[in-house]
Amino acid sequence: MSEITTQETTMGAWSEFTSEISEMAELSFKEAFNGFVGVDYKPVAVAEQVIAGMNYQFFCNSKTVYPGATNEPAMVYITKPVGEQAVITQIIRISN
Repeated sequence: MSEITTQETTMGAWSEFTSEISEMAELSFKEAFNGFVGVDYKPVAVAEQVIAGMNYQFFCNSKTVYPGATNEPAMVYITKPVGEQAVITQIIRISN
């Protein structure tokens, strides 16, 4: 006998982080960072929150754009209201 489990996301609750970034989350990330310069952010994992649209928390590797720069962890918060463009609401660099 096999056990089937499903993850239900309650409206307003955050999902667990996953390294499987959905196409919609990836498109929202790219849309929010369009024209962003100075630091390169690469998403590693994402958590999602269903509201009147979507909120995303991306755990990222960030790298300042200059020779010899090292990767640093960062949390990037993006909101994507229904019918509107995705925007960055906050970036938090995680330091040691």
